[in-house]
Amino acid sequence: MCTVIVSVPSAPGAPTRLLAVRDEDPARPWNPLGAWWPERDDRIVGVRDVRAGGAWLAALPDAGRLAVLLNRADVSDRPEADLVSRGVLPLDAVQGSVPSGDPRTHGFNLVDVDGSAVRVVSWDGRDLRSRSLEPGVHMLAHDDVDDASTARIAAWLDAFRAASGRPDAWIEAWLGVLDRSAELSPDDDRAIIRDNRPHGYPTQSLLLCAAELTSSGVDVRYGELDHPARWTHPSWV
Repeated sequence: MCTVIVSVPSAPGAPTRLLAVRDEDPARPWNPLGAWWPERDDRIVGVRDVRAGGAWLAALPDAGRLAVLLNRADVSDRPEADLVSRGVLPLDAVQGSVPSGDPRTHGFNLVDVDGSAVRVVSWDGRDLRSRSLEPGVHMLAHDDVDDASTARIAAWLDAFRAASGRPDAWIEAWLGVLDRSAELSPDDDRAIIRDNRPHGYPTQSLLLCAAELTSSGVDVRYGELDHPARWTHPSWV
């Protein structure tokens, strides 16, 4: 149950800013931010899932593109043998191809950033939808964008919006919101740094990425938590 906060600019040429928190099973190995897909394009960087070989987050800095994947519950009755990994989706997106038709995957929300343009492509196993985000600060988890029925969005979206008044120190301001959110227990539905095991999932918050994008470039920072589901300010790389 990952979380993404994204600030879509209103002024031409202004940067898009994004903070993504990854929840995953700590026993499922990953590679940190790096160039793991030379067979596609050795300029692509991202966080790689070792088991399936795909990406949670991917960026093509030269093109000003970034994509990040969030899992979403689905209603599909397609057998597992017919499904492919969702990890290919961020890689396809930064190369200009987003899902269409009837994706052969479990449900997802795909955040696709192209310079100052941000859209979310959502698949629930039955309907594929695409939404372009208006200027402003938005928040996304396992349901819809800015969905007030998602407890962490209802609890913290306004705080992220208020913190976005510091464009020269936006990462620090948003991390300050995470500081406040981490006063909650990680199994609280309102928590952003999460332990989802009491809710029936093996996933815990493990790492985060912060990114600033323009049409000509992407600056991505990567940091791991010292312990799953325990908030510490990351040592960015």
